[in-house]
Amino acid sequence: MIKFHCADLFQRLFRDAWDMAAEICLSKLPQLIADPNAEFQPSPFFTEQLTAFEVWLDHGSQDKKPPEQLPIVLQVLLSQSHRFRALVLLGRFLDMGPWAVDLALSVGIFPYVLKLLQTSAMELRQILVFIWTKILSLDKSCQVDLVKDGGHTYFIRFLDSLDAYPEQRAMAAFVLAVIVDGHRTGQEACIHAGLIDVCLRHLQPENPHDAQTEPLLLQWLCLCLGKLWEDFSEAQSLGLQSNAPEILIYLLSEPQPEVRASAVFALGNLLDMGSTSSNGVDDDSDDDEKVKAEINVVRSLLQVSSDGSPLVRCEVAIALTRFALGHNKHLKSVAAEYWKPQTNSLLKSPPSLANISSPNNVYSPNNIRQGSSGLASHIGPVLRVGSDSSATCRDGRVSTSSPIATSSIMHGSPQSDDSSQHSDSGILLRENASNGGLSYTRSRPADSVIYSQYISTMCSVAKDPYPRIATIGRRALSLIGVEQVVMKNSRFNSGGAHQGETSAPPSNFGMARSSSWFDMNSGNFSIAFRTPPVSPPQHDYLTGLRRVCSMEFKPHPMNSPEGLADRLISAAAPSNAELIILPQSTIYNWSCGHFSRPLLSGSDDNEEAHARREEREQIALDCIAKCQRSSACKMTSQIASWDTRFDSGTKAALLLPFSPIVIAADENEQIRVWNYDDALPVNSFQNHKLSDRGLSKLLLINELDESLLLAASSDGNVRIWKNFTQKGGQKLVTAFSSVQGHRAAGRSIVIDWQQQSGCLYASGDMSSILVWDLDKEQLLSTIQSSGDSAISALSASQVRSGHFAAGFAAGSVRIFDVRSPDRLIYMARPHAPRMEKVVGIGFQPGLDPYKIVSASQAGDIQFLDVRRAAEPYLTIEAHRGSLTALAVHRHAPVVASGSAKQMIKVFSLEGEQLTIIRYQPSFMGQRIGSVNCLSFHPYKSLLAAGAGDNALVSIYAEENYK
Repeated sequence: MIKFHCADLFQRLFRDAWDMAAEICLSKLPQLIADPNAEFQPSPFFTEQLTAFEVWLDHGSQDKKPPEQLPIVLQVLLSQSHRFRALVLLGRFLDMGPWAVDLALSVGIFPYVLKLLQTSAMELRQILVFIWTKILSLDKSCQVDLVKDGGHTYFIRFLDSLDAYPEQRAMAAFVLAVIVDGHRTGQEACIHAGLIDVCLRHLQPENPHDAQTEPLLLQWLCLCLGKLWEDFSEAQSLGLQSNAPEILIYLLSEPQPEVRASAVFALGNLLDMGSTSSNGVDDDSDDDEKVKAEINVVRSLLQVSSDGSPLVRCEVAIALTRFALGHNKHLKSVAAEYWKPQTNSLLKSPPSLANISSPNNVYSPNNIRQGSSGLASHIGPVLRVGSDSSATCRDGRVSTSSPIATSSIMHGSPQSDDSSQHSDSGILLRENASNGGLSYTRSRPADSVIYSQYISTMCSVAKDPYPRIATIGRRALSLIGVEQVVMKNSRFNSGGAHQGETSAPPSNFGMARSSSWFDMNSGNFSIAFRTPPVSPPQHDYLTGLRRVCSMEFKPHPMNSPEGLADRLISAAAPSNAELIILPQSTIYNWSCGHFSRPLLSGSDDNEEAHARREEREQIALDCIAKCQRSSACKMTSQIASWDTRFDSGTKAALLLPFSPIVIAADENEQIRVWNYDDALPVNSFQNHKLSDRGLSKLLLINELDESLLLAASSDGNVRIWKNFTQKGGQKLVTAFSSVQGHRAAGRSIVIDWQQQSGCLYASGDMSSILVWDLDKEQLLSTIQSSGDSAISALSASQVRSGHFAAGFAAGSVRIFDVRSPDRLIYMARPHAPRMEKVVGIGFQPGLDPYKIVSASQAGDIQFLDVRRAAEPYLTIEAHRGSLTALAVHRHAPVVASGSAKQMIKVFSLEGEQLTIIRYQPSFMGQRIGSVNCLSFHPYKSLLAAGAGDNALVSIYAEENYK
């Protein structure tokens, strides 16, 4: 209705403008008639209209009256002298949003810009590609007309040209991806035009050691290839013959998660799920070379199944599900073989297979290389292998989701177009109920080792800390006959199954990066993390805080709890067949959303964010100066006491830097947020709903900006939350296993965060320390601890990037530098001869990079200087065999220790005991309880203490605290 109204309005305006133009021309006739030699002056009409349109662009918006000059600008495209300026202004208009694109299409822009694709003018190419990018980001249906008029060749030539900037060529790759998306005619036309060779050529650097400089181009080259051969067996064969897997596998180690996920998407679409003939017999001929190529693809995907980015892991899980469909018979038989304890020589005992419920059995490339012998330890009572009956895939539906399904995406876009067979809807597949076999399965000979590796990996994927990925993993296992019968995890975040029941499809969640990562103005890839907490007067450490860019939930738009999957099944399910929906990729739809946003203007909130950050920096500097001037932080005043009502006591507590908020969590990973000024609860939520719980630590990321809460579980899983101080507003940003591949990690994980470098350090009852780059969501390095025991405490330096200290269970202390070739730069045994476990360790107040404080369970606190001998220069006998917690203030000259004997002590750096706390003054002299955790405020003289038996969190300050 609105479109027709706008069209009528523009027609009336165009008629009025035409009348005016005609009058101007006619007014010149008398002069020309009177003087035949007079020089004709062209009408300024078009120039004036373009100027008026440009003025509107400078001041107009969606909320204002549409530009009257828009239909005239389209007519100007016919004038060669004004065409370039008109296209530039038109591009600016389309960049204002989907509403502008919709308005331009309603006026009739399409035939004009389609006709211009036949021109070869160099100066028009870039702006034309931009305009078509904006059009196709809204209306995918244009793909048919583009292919019919041969427009795809225009964009292939532009993509293959090195004259344009990489981000402009990425737009051409996007246009081509939309052209082939679910459009077989487009796929065939682009293949005949050589698109596969063009994409693969530009994915390969001329020098293998040279990295591609523009991740957006890499991303869209991969997505374009993936869409080109999606469910098109002939194109898949061409891709395998063109050496595509080797080229794409090279990208699986790229630093940008978007590029890695796109490469996985392209590799996954190379896997042929097979076809079904009318009689249910596999039509595919046995092609050993193709099977070998697919096996190599899957082997590479298994290697990245524990990537740090949920975006990547989700694509891997989807690709591996495709493999389960294409190789179902072999996978079922291998799974059944391993379930026979008496006949299988690999199993030494009856199939208790309990280790699947252990979080330690995360897939490791090292474990995979051991071959099939390691499979038994990965399958447990949570799962069973089904026989070849129709029940084996009864619960074979896998949820599909629209990753960027929001109300702002208009109908007809690549994000929401229902006409695509593959973009938003699942692929409907039938299971023959007569014999329980999947009739679309290919029966091909292949090395059975890869199938055992696949099953063990999918068992780990089924326990992924990100709910959607775990759901896909469990459903993939059900497709190969490995079904859930005993759910130790009684309830899953995304909808679990109880014993003997099949689970309903979960609430559908897609995944999207939490912030825009590409700045069109600069043309550079710039996800700047932002820096270390401030530390005066060392201004070198005040350079911008790096921001972690990760994933967030987006709810599925459907009202029904089971969404699109149920609608498809209820509409088409026959009585004698089971319908299975293949989970669909999230990376393509999410990536399309980038081009529907404004690309020619910078973010409006940059200035506001910088101003807010500068204000917080100044507050922090003032508080730090006050802390450093304080000679005796006695912490004698209890300013708040909060009964958290945790059943298992308080495990961790954290004070926020710029608001009177304390966050506490218990062993069951219930997280609660409290305002200690108003004595009011703020929020409460569960870190996860799996039964295998245990909390290790709470940390704050990006504390000078919009902070993120990192919750580390005892099993090594890390979950990062945003909006955690909003009641019911918390959102999971990312989740991954910080100790992936290390089965001996146990439940003693220790972890710490270094803001300056953007690195997360994790270790535990194992021989390694894993260093994660959270900006890249990638494992940076693995450092051998070379210790005589397990690591029991970790502390990252806030001054020296890459420095961190580790305390061991046998009482030794070591300092590492990830930049040093030897990694280990200091070693001492300060707690000898008692050899008790190091409970806490930290760099001394004032961010001194050379001094550390270490406390052991025996009760002694040792002060060490790495520039001196390995012997401590100060020892404090704080407690007698019962020290449970240590806290070191970043800036104030004070440390605190707590004991299981209901006592907190505060000491100066010279060893003087400043305060001893035994009782709760607000509870009529009640003992404070066994101390589980201690945490100082980052910039103020405040101490939060959590008790283990009475679940209290108390906050202490100096007497003059206001």
